[in-house]
Amino acid sequence: MRESGIYAIASKDIVFESFDGEAVVLDLTTGKYFGFSDSGSRLWDALSSGVPAAELSGAVTGAGPLSTADIDGFVSQLLEFGLLAAVSDAAAQPLSGALLAQLADTTEPLKVDIHDDLADLIVVDPIHEVEEPLGWPALKQAT
Repeated sequence: MRESGIYAIASKDIVFESFDGEAVVLDLTTGKYFGFSDSGSRLWDALSSGVPAAELSGAVTGAGPLSTADIDGFVSQLLEFGLLAAVSDAAAQPLSGALLAQLADTTEPLKVDIHDDLADLIVVDPIHEVEEPLGWPALKQAT
């Protein structure tokens, strides 16, 4: 595991929401959004709330136990995409029994899907960067 193995959301421009147990993470600076498998959503919940990555090793999912390599690969992707950042001065949060139960109920292996099909619209400032009579999503044309 990297450094302390404790992570936090990388910036205030990373926002997320869970829909029926599936996490969707949006990077407001790039307009990319990320979807996770059900097990990835549970790991995102744990990692982004300060549960050390090492505590997740061996946790049982519907697809089998999570290995250190599985978790390291998943964390590497989240770091590469700029969604999480390692923190060395944060207090570790405990792994809850509820999260372990949710992990056990998952059926899919760890996976991250990247979507950029709406990036152009997401990064637009709808108040300042639109054509006056048309409104959003009609972008101002460069003069």
